[in-house]
Amino acid sequence: MDTDFEIDDNLIEQARAIGHHSTSEAAITAALEEYIQHRKQLEVLDLFGTVDFDPAYDHKQNRQLDQIPSNPPRKRRR
Repeated sequence: MDTDFEIDDNLIEQARAIGHHSTSEAAITAALEEYIQHRKQLEVLDLFGTVDFDPAYDHKQNRQLDQIPSNPPRKRRR
């Protein structure tokens, strides 16, 4: 999408320098991506207090269930 905006040249130059971007477009794209990511993270905060807590939940047991054995048992040769 080709869009024309009037953006403060100083802001663009600062964004390019801080982000080590080679173009203004790259700096603007990165800034928008970070903005979107930040806003999505803020939405997660809205969930605070809405998830029920289960005191019997054992996160360590579930973590062990997710692990893949590093040395799977070998089949015996006959």
